Amino acid sequence: MASHPRHRHPARYCGRDFTPAELDIIGQLAATLPSRAEISRAVCDTLGWHTPDGRRKDMTARVALNRMAADQLITLPPPRHGNGNGRHPRHADTAGQLTLPLPAHPATLADLGRVTICTVTGRQRSRQWNQLIRDHHYLGYTPLAGAQIRYLVTSPPAGQIAALAFAASAWKCAPRDHHIGWDPATREANLNLICGNARFLIRPDIKVPNLASRLLAAVTRRLPADWKARYGYAPVLAETFVETGRFTGTSYRAANWTHIGQTQGRGKLDRHHKHALPIKDIYLYPLHRHWRQILTTPPSQ
Repeated sequence: MASHPRHRHPARYCGRDFTPAELDIIGQLAATLPSRAEISRAVCDTLGWHTPDGRRKDMTARVALNRMAADQLITLPPPRHGNGNGRHPRHADTAGQLTLPLPAHPATLADLGRVTICTVTGRQRSRQWNQLIRDHHYLGYTPLAGAQIRYLVTSPPAGQIAALAFAASAWKCAPRDHHIGWDPATREANLNLICGNARFLIRPDIKVPNLASRLLAAVTRRLPADWKARYGYAPVLAETFVETGRFTGTSYRAANWTHIGQTQGRGKLDRHHKHALPIKDIYLYPLHRHWRQILTTPPSQ
């Protein structure tokens, strides 16, 4: 069996610092276990990488392992069933790909009838959500990493009219962290209690006044319970980033989200301050009445 070099420097993946000794352990597990799923479970158990209720952070671990392999820190066995990387186009092929039908064009909230919001579970709903985003979202479709909940919104006369997703929050965001009152240690301990509105799409032919703010309000009401049912704990704050050159954020303000600042236009890899990314407005929405007290509780010693 091939030997793996000992790691001399710590590394950070998915918001967690891995010591050289932990990287060596991960390398040994990757070299001895037969599948990526078994490796991620063993890493969680060996390093104590769990959610507050004791569940393995399995999805996050898989993302971290893939990134370690891409950085040539470890070698992973090939995926048994394929991981889909490279097989999902970001945008629809309008020349040859069928898109979801657009059945009706309601003009008012009443025209939409009894709208239903459901979490995305199972392959059929997942494909429908993916296709809506691929066909109509300006960012196109890319898989979301880590903990996440996706929603599909359906209207009886108009079909599937909207898609939303909440996922892991940004690791660092100076205006947000200052607004909360975080120091680095408390941020790292409590960051999982924030979730980010990673996608929000209303089908472009659906032009109904106040629909966006109504959907945001309805989804954020149910989000803590849905998240707790899936992951064993409830987030207390939601965040989103709105590209200023493209959107005004009117729907978020109408749904009582609070604008707390702007990003600096730098990605997490921009070490030379070139400001290569669009400026984004930052909005927050409390999911718990005592959100600040919860988020600023320091980690137990």
